[in-house]
Parts: sequence; C-alpha cells; structure tokens
Amino acid sequence: MKTWSMPVSTGKSENLPCTLCSNVIFSPLLKCGEFSFVRCKSCGLVQRNPQPVKEEIIARYSNMYGNDYLAYERENEASFLRLQQLALKDAGFNRLEKILFTRNDRQKTARVLYSSSPSVLDIGCATGAVLEVLREHGWQVTGVEISPSADYAQKTRNLDVKNLPLEENNFPSQNFDVILASHLIEHLNDPRAFLSEVNRILKDNGYIFITTPNINGLQAQLFGSRWRSAIFDHLYLFSVRTLKQLLTSTGFKTESCRTWGGLAAGTSPKWLKRTADFLAKRFNFGDVMILRAVKNHRLA
Repeated sequence: MKTWSMPVSTGKSENLPCTLCSNVIFSPLLKCGEFSFVRCKSCGLVQRNPQPVKEEIIARYSNMYGNDYLAYERENEASFLRLQQLALKDAGFNRLEKILFTRNDRQKTARVLYSSSPSVLDIGCATGAVLEVLREHGWQVTGVEISPSADYAQKTRNLDVKNLPLEENNFPSQNFDVILASHLIEHLNDPRAFLSEVNRILKDNGYIFITTPNINGLQAQLFGSRWRSAIFDHLYLFSVRTLKQLLTSTGFKTESCRTWGGLAAGTSPKWLKRTADFLAKRFNFGDVMILRAVKNHRLA
C-alpha cells in the first residue's frame, strides 16, 4: 500500500522547540525537496522544522483534501484493518481484552456497580472499521476523526465518532479503559500535549496503544530522504527510544514494543523481503512500531 500524503503546502508555518526536551538547536537530517526533517542535538528526536501550523493541518484534512483522504481510507480499509488487528495482537491487546471482560463479569457476579463493558477510544479512527469490530466484541466504543471519514463512520456504521481534535471534545477525566492511536502521533504539532490529554482521560492503570513509523528501522536507514514515511504530512519521526521517553515524561510506563516490516513490497525479490520481514520482527528493527503503555497514575 502506498503511504498517502497531501501535496506540499506553502501556507503558514512555524519553527517549534523539541517536544521531548524543549531544546531549540537542531542538526539537518533529511532533505525532502521543499521540506526537511531535523534532529534535536540534545535528545535526538526527529521532527519537521518549520512545520505547518495546527489550523492549516486541520483544514487540509477536513476541507482541502478530506474527500481524497476518505477515498484512500475506503480503498485500503480491509488491509488497514488486518494490519492493525495483527499489530494489536502482537502488542498484547487480545490478552488485555480477556482480562478486562473477565474482571467485568466477576464484578457483575459480585453485584459491584460497574460499567456494562470496558470502554475504548480510537483517536484518528478513519472509517471506524476497528471500532466496528470492537463493538461486536462487546466494547463501548468512541472515535475521534477530523476528516470526512468521521461522517462516513457515523452514517455507515452508526458509530459515535467526534469530528473535533481530541482536546476540543472535553472528555471527562478517567473515562476510558483503553485508547488507540494508530498512525496519528506523527501528524501532530504537539505530541506532548496530546499524550498529556490521553493520560487525563484514561482511567488509572488504563492503556494506550500507539502505532507509528520507526525512524531507526531498516527501511529508514536504507532509503533516507526517500523513505516512504519521510513525507510532508509527518511532523515527527520517532524511534523506540524517543517515543518511550515521551511516554515516560507524560505519565506512562511502556510495557511492550513490537516492530514489523523489513522491506517494502516491490523493492526486493520476494524471498529477500520474506527474510527481511522475519528478521525485522524478530530483532525489532521494523519499519513500523506499536507500543503498549499503561497510565502510571502515581506520576499523573
């Protein structure tokens, strides 16, 4: 599948300090034509600088190119669903699901007042395919999506999907058992503020599952500025280390990290791709990573 990207914009942009350590000194890393990625000289986080302002990003997803994005999501929906289900399984979601529902059944038996089922929020839920499956499993499901995919999920799947950025929904504190964020955090101007809000609305000992490209993966090292995730839409490119550090600093404890994707389809013979994919997953140098982190309420 081709990574979807909007055309390079000439709209308003700004330089931002490092979201991880607040440093303002960067070194050039990837020159991608009309835009560039830089590396923080203090902590090593990779980000776009300058980068489009928040208002432009929201407008591009909701207005300028929103329908193109919806078409892309619908075309690849089945493949995206399969990949996300595999990633969540690798990160221990299925095991956590059993634990939460078993706890729920026990508390019902003991006549303890408790919600009817565990709750999950999918931020950047696109067409709602994952939420639909989770609802069938018995979850209470809510989504957040700023593109026209929100309207599609609402009308086609009858899902509760909010068409506002996360922080503008004013969800109650300690409201969700699990939060999913697949291929989202790399698109945000302020990942730290995002994770702080996630921490606020998660229940104590609640979980977040984050999926994002891996800047230290094999493909990134091989292709550099031609890497498929070095695109205009991505404002941050995390490594396992920098994402773990950001999670820790916002009140989370990382419990699991898995990666996958050794070589992209079409870039090598099939036998070599299969070998690279196996090794990438085995030794954690894959192109994409998923982290499972628990809210450490003692630090929140």
